[in-house]
Amino acid sequence: MRHRWIALALAVGALVLVAAGCGGDDGGGVEGSEDVSGSISVMAIWGGDEQASFQQVIDGFTELYPNVTVKYTSGGDNLAPLLSTAVEGGNPPDIAAVGQPGLMADFAAKDAIQPIDDLRDAIVDNFGESVADVGAIDGTQYGVMFKGANKSTIWYNVADFEEAGVEAPETWDDLKEDASTLKAAGITPYSVGVDVGWPITDLFENVYIRTAGVEKYDQLTKHEIPWTDQSVKDALTVMQDIVGESDNLAGGTEEALQTEMPTSVANVFNESPEAAMVVIGDFAPGVTETTLEPETGYNVFTFPSIEGSEPAVVGGGDIFVEFKKSEAADAFLEYLTTPEAAQLWAERGGFSSPNKNLDVDVYPDEITKATAGALGEAETFRFDMSDLQPSAFGGTPGQGLFKAFTDFVANPNDIDGVTEYMESEAQKAFG
Repeated sequence: MRHRWIALALAVGALVLVAAGCGGDDGGGVEGSEDVSGSISVMAIWGGDEQASFQQVIDGFTELYPNVTVKYTSGGDNLAPLLSTAVEGGNPPDIAAVGQPGLMADFAAKDAIQPIDDLRDAIVDNFGESVADVGAIDGTQYGVMFKGANKSTIWYNVADFEEAGVEAPETWDDLKEDASTLKAAGITPYSVGVDVGWPITDLFENVYIRTAGVEKYDQLTKHEIPWTDQSVKDALTVMQDIVGESDNLAGGTEEALQTEMPTSVANVFNESPEAAMVVIGDFAPGVTETTLEPETGYNVFTFPSIEGSEPAVVGGGDIFVEFKKSEAADAFLEYLTTPEAAQLWAERGGFSSPNKNLDVDVYPDEITKATAGALGEAETFRFDMSDLQPSAFGGTPGQGLFKAFTDFVANPNDIDGVTEYMESEAQKAFG
């Protein structure tokens, strides 16, 4: 699922994962206290297996703070509008994890979230300046980016690749050739879950940064160039290689439009797969149950180079913010800065921590170690473009980019119509 321009240049090199050990001198852990008491409500996007993993993190906190009760609610893909409505109604949760820095900025402008400057040092000690600054606005700390994501990944079913005699591609032309070979072998190349639209925004961003370059990526992010720019149309044309033909997609276009993201992953992570590949972030193994083993059953490759483009990672993150100040809420946020909190989810998989004091060896397999580590190793890193937009344009189901890219999958030949709609929506959002 689930993400606005906050000192984006400082994000390069963010999300560093260094095998520094969980008990080192840097960062340290939270000792906990029975003196802190109360009840706090927490909202985030995570449901299903991800919710179960986050519950392990919550349980770790309540072991340290036995007199604090934490109630978690999943907002799913509607988290952003749910939080906005709750803020307008004067009844937000105590804490929430938002995937859009722009939404965090909107809340800060309305004085809806509380500064957490007292935690700045702990955040920097554990995550570094760059990640800390993702949760800061004009020098004031508002958020803790607890969970990161490498979204420049394509997952594949190993058996399908072996049956067709193809290997993980390095270039876009190689990918197209693999797709053709898979189809010739009777294997559907792609599983696409349009969901509410955000998985297709991720596909676009990976294509766009490779076809248009980093400078235009930054310009489009800030709406310094229009969405009708030829560079956008060129990227959509490249995307037609995947979504332009119905028989490229598991169940065809109509089924792809009705498929949620976890199902699109399950279609590939399966003993009897519906398709060979799914374009989705490094969190894929954590969103579905599978009997396949990493590397031998399913594997991953980096989003391919397009016409000689340099390597680039598009990523995201979930930033915890505090709507209601309390001792218990402060303690929970401080706990989230520790490597101990990150380890509880990291051990379960489907998670990448930006905490530099987390030992990468806690990840359950070599794939996760590689995809999580790639975030820190990226020479070119950009935060997910849609997450850097105003929420009404980049993060709301049924409108803005989510609707535009859904419409594009439904009618991939209407590039002019889609880009004109994008630009009209962008103008409303950016004023």
